[in-house]
Amino acid sequence: MTVPITLTHLRRPEQPTGLLVVGPSLGTAVAPLWAACVGELPADLAVVGWDLPGHGASAPYDHPFSVQDLATAVVEATEGLRSASVAPVAYAGVSLGGAVSLALAIGHADAFEGVVSIASGAKIGEPDGWHERADLVRRAGTPVMVEGSARRWFAPGFIEREPARAAQLLASLQDADSASYARCCEALAAYDVRDDLGRVDVPVLALAGALDEVAPPALAELVAHRSGGASEVIAGVAHLPPAEQPAATAHALTDFLRGLVRGQLAQRGRS
Repeated sequence: MTVPITLTHLRRPEQPTGLLVVGPSLGTAVAPLWAACVGELPADLAVVGWDLPGHGASAPYDHPFSVQDLATAVVEATEGLRSASVAPVAYAGVSLGGAVSLALAIGHADAFEGVVSIASGAKIGEPDGWHERADLVRRAGTPVMVEGSARRWFAPGFIEREPARAAQLLASLQDADSASYARCCEALAAYDVRDDLGRVDVPVLALAGALDEVAPPALAELVAHRSGGASEVIAGVAHLPPAEQPAATAHALTDFLRGLVRGQLAQRGRS
């Protein structure tokens, strides 16, 4: 059974010149995570987001699933949008959504012209830690995660500078379905694609926050090195770059998308 996810259109221009599918991090809804960054992207770029099970607009789902299962769900949910879109069609995800980026590049290379993994890696944390978190959330609910997540997600001073944005993100964590959140933790416990990155044959960009303790820049460097892609570090950012530094994140994404277009034009010129 395909993992149920719900899409949210974040920007629908009348004549889009490309499509960007964006994914969330564990505990966040996609709209508050990406809204500010979408506002900094080119106005003619269509942007659609998806929510993890039990997060944001997606229904709860208390059954085992893997990161690869989430990637398959994204491919199936966006099939009509991708087939109707002009190039480029790219994907960018944060944290768990960034793990989905790499799963797409490895297992669904024909679905997207390029992928961006943000504040993520080919392996994130240790299995025991994820299982402990899943057990805790099942017992105490997602509100138990709010205080710790506020420290991990944001660089010092962000909550004071952007209290409304931070509050929206933390509220989406508090409102997330506990069983679904726990299943996401278990998916991360089993996730490790380090040995698969050599099979990637689509452009990959790994973005990292300079202050991210969950997925430090070394994880992005490993992804870039093993996949033949590129990595970039965004200054003054912890674990949620699209919300913390929307302009810098959008700039990196825009450059990546332009590179995809140049690559497609060059390929046509050789054919």
